[in-house]
Amino acid sequence: MQLYHHPYSLDSQKVRLALEEKDVDYWSYRLNPLKARNLDSNFFRMNPTGKIPVLTNGEHVIKDTLSIIQYIDSLKDPLGGDAVDREKMLEWMKWIDTWNPKLFTLSHIPHKYRLFFSRFQRRAIVTRMAESSDLIDKYRSKLQNAYITEEQLKDKDLINNTEEQLIKILDAAENQLVSQTFLAGGAFSMADCMFVPILARIELLNLSEEYISPRKQLSDYWSRVKERRSYRTVIGKYFSGWRKYKTLYGTYSSVWLRNFFRRY
Repeated sequence: MQLYHHPYSLDSQKVRLALEEKDVDYWSYRLNPLKARNLDSNFFRMNPTGKIPVLTNGEHVIKDTLSIIQYIDSLKDPLGGDAVDREKMLEWMKWIDTWNPKLFTLSHIPHKYRLFFSRFQRRAIVTRMAESSDLIDKYRSKLQNAYITEEQLKDKDLINNTEEQLIKILDAAENQLVSQTFLAGGAFSMADCMFVPILARIELLNLSEEYISPRKQLSDYWSRVKERRSYRTVIGKYFSGWRKYKTLYGTYSSVWLRNFFRRY
């Protein structure tokens, strides 16, 4: 089993938490999207959207995050066992999957940094088009999507809707956690695997005081899950405390050098 992913990717975090919680062995292949590694031709032929994560098991290739997590849960015994309400778990998973973290994340990043990385990625796409003529149409579609994202970030109503959807999820979690230890019952489940990276993203963007702290049950839950081995392995290792600055600065420096030497 092979997983194409990266620690920066929120969806990758969901899948890796699931794999770690289920103690499933896999080969790890990192593709840093900020460095445009997800646009390399070999990976792009396998997944022309360039999105990560992708899980392969023999000839079985799964590109959708929700489907990957459901597949992982089908291996061995279901995570959480009888302590988890499976129907409620699936409802949470589907709801969380509808939220778009990309627009929320980008809307909270200073424009100059966002522009720096988006320009680099667009130049990388154009370079890949010249290198792989058989993928020109796929790369062109990816380039078009990049421009669409830039336009979406100018749409205040769309950004507000994204934030409102997040608040509804957080409020629902707060209410759920009044009577339950985890989202779908008394044990950590795949619903939690999908939810925890959202809280991690909020903290990474320094928005905890706005979104997490005012919700007491959610704050307690967040403190508990950060003590789990899976969290420390998948997220804490890269983004806890000073580590997040080391992680992000390393990528920024690498992309700056590649921009300077025009190595896209």
